[in-house]
Amino acid sequence: MLELYRCPSLRAPRLLGMRFSLWKSCVFCALRSPTLRKDILSSMAAAIRFSPAARSLFDEPLAIAVQGLGPRQQVTLRTSLRDEAGELFEAHGRYQAADDGELDLARCPALPGGSFSGLEPMGLLWALQPRKPFWRLVKKDVQTPFRLQLEVFEGHGDTPGQLLAQAEHERVFLRDGVRRVPVREGRIRATLFLPPEDLFPGIIDIDGLGGGLREYRASLLANHGFATLALAYYQYEDLRQDVTKLHLEYFEEAVNYMLQHPQVKGPGIGLLGFSKGGDLSLSMASFLKNITAVATINGPVANTAIPLSYKDKIIPPLPTDQQRNKVYDDNILDFSDAPSDPFQAPGNQSLIPLEKAEAHLLFIAGQDDHIINSEYFATEACKHLQAQGKENFQMLIYPGVGHCLDPPFFPLYRIGNHPLFQKRAVLGGEFMANSKAQVHAWPQIQAFFHKYLNDK
Repeated sequence: MLELYRCPSLRAPRLLGMRFSLWKSCVFCALRSPTLRKDILSSMAAAIRFSPAARSLFDEPLAIAVQGLGPRQQVTLRTSLRDEAGELFEAHGRYQAADDGELDLARCPALPGGSFSGLEPMGLLWALQPRKPFWRLVKKDVQTPFRLQLEVFEGHGDTPGQLLAQAEHERVFLRDGVRRVPVREGRIRATLFLPPEDLFPGIIDIDGLGGGLREYRASLLANHGFATLALAYYQYEDLRQDVTKLHLEYFEEAVNYMLQHPQVKGPGIGLLGFSKGGDLSLSMASFLKNITAVATINGPVANTAIPLSYKDKIIPPLPTDQQRNKVYDDNILDFSDAPSDPFQAPGNQSLIPLEKAEAHLLFIAGQDDHIINSEYFATEACKHLQAQGKENFQMLIYPGVGHCLDPPFFPLYRIGNHPLFQKRAVLGGEFMANSKAQVHAWPQIQAFFHKYLNDK
């Protein structure tokens, strides 16, 4: 349960005694007059204070405060940023300053009527939503920051009041000293992120369907002491555009590249897989050597969408039945019931033989995932492993979390295009639950990899 806090009032300094009390009473009386209120407030110099002041890592908290407001002054704070396509994301919160005219988002709850309410110091970031419907915030060039704009307006009106203050802050994806290295070795098409000097545990980050190369998760992970490889596997540069089969040998080549790198600490590496990247990671752990730890985020435990081959073996994709799709308003589909149940078909060849994996496994699943039944897959996989006498697994289940669970403070992406069926789909998730899960899961992932990749 979220506990709401009222902003503490500051007591008048004893030295001022009754003079301060009399002055405060006069100010409150003056503020009741719209004309006097406007004159008084316009003469005050409101200022925004960020901590860190100018720039911060995207996945780290940002402290926000406004100074120089009137006692208990009502204001609206609005954040905005544009992605690399120029699309605008916005959020706003309604607040009341404390008795001393300071508004500290860590102590003052947002009032009802904005994008969120309650004591949410990072609400102005995680509540950002696009003006363009069904648009996802994704960082394509991690070498440049997102520029966050913050504006402070007078009042709580539906239209913005007088602009009292504004400021800009950079949210970056690379800590100073972390290097971004494009990798074009053999067939591998990837980007390696290396912390400065020394040896670091190695992780391969594998994204879901959709093609291309997304680097934001790998870059943020590298800031926390990992050599991280963001790996593309189709629809990128000279990789195949139309994929009829994936070859596990390609991913094996990426594993060997990491193990041979002079800055990667062996003897094994970790895998972080989201969605389709999750079942690829589990397949790698089941068939390849030198995989020490695997974390999957809303990933299936059966091969999905595309046949997977390794040597003379082919793992067919899990069958889907689109007749089981649900259709909502505006022709938005729910695909969660479309995949077959790999645990209910004896001898199902799509089911990944997890019992062969020697790696430690971390299953992360959202209960509101509408692309696959992530919670069921994770739970049944753990039961299966336990029945095989395995103890190398753990599970994190998050209520109110949909399919897209990003690092902290990324906005929730609830409805988007299904990359397999090319139709608009419900992805699921609730705003506040998603934010809480991001903040909890991200350090859990780091601790998991630090434990099993550093203890060897």
